[in-house]
Amino acid sequence: MQTNKNFPFLAAFSGMVSVQTGAAFAKTLFPVVGSEGVAALRLGISAVILCVVFRPWTLRQHEVSWRALTLYGVVLALMNMLIYQAFSYIPVSIAISIEVMGPLTVAVLTSRQKIDLLWILLSALGMFLLAAGDIHNAIDIQGIAYSLAAALFWGIYVIIGKRVSGGGGRSVAAGMMVAALITVPLGTAQAGVSLLMPAVIFTGVCVALLSSMLPFLLDIYAMRWLPSRVFGVLLSGSPAVSALAGWIILHEKLSLTQCGGISSVMAACAGCSLFARRRTQH
Repeated sequence: MQTNKNFPFLAAFSGMVSVQTGAAFAKTLFPVVGSEGVAALRLGISAVILCVVFRPWTLRQHEVSWRALTLYGVVLALMNMLIYQAFSYIPVSIAISIEVMGPLTVAVLTSRQKIDLLWILLSALGMFLLAAGDIHNAIDIQGIAYSLAAALFWGIYVIIGKRVSGGGGRSVAAGMMVAALITVPLGTAQAGVSLLMPAVIFTGVCVALLSSMLPFLLDIYAMRWLPSRVFGVLLSGSPAVSALAGWIILHEKLSLTQCGGISSVMAACAGCSLFARRRTQH
């Protein structure tokens, strides 16, 4: 079976735009339902849709361990709740730039090349520039802390995700169901009946589709045809796309120093994706 060589690139790029646009729209709900409420909407609605489509209850123990799936869901819940907490304090583009250092660190730690020191230095430089901000708008330390915690769990997510990948979409649906069982009660406790407002539900469905369903399907297609390093380089553009989405949807502005930090993180992610090699290949 063959495919147009441009379609996988378009799918990967569209998935990245979808995720970052969904993140920006999610932040518009914070004044109404809070960050926990948004996480509950996104993961709860996504779990319902994915369970209907993929029927995770058909998974067998010999395919994927339910213990691993439970851990996968817990990590998914923590990753989402922490990054939304970060959005409460800092612009989405800065939070995403810090968060992508999680999978970047995993890639660096599974490589033996000396050039990896360059990606570490670039990411460290990016962190410094992002945190420095400018003299008028110092970045909130709480936002940095939440972003770093989200980065940690994104790195764990990459590792755990490989252990449950044998179940395909059913694994994702099962993990999303576990994540929803954690986030929905917390979100309900924070937002209460506000979660049932028609406008909130509508935006929540949009966020779930943009942040979970659509990018998942697009990424699955893209990863089928693109080498993993190429896919990783494409995803390194996430901070730039999130900055653009934040500017258009949320009217968030960044200083030149912070833009430089985002560029440095993007360069680190792209370089690592291009040159990193797993220890198992040596």
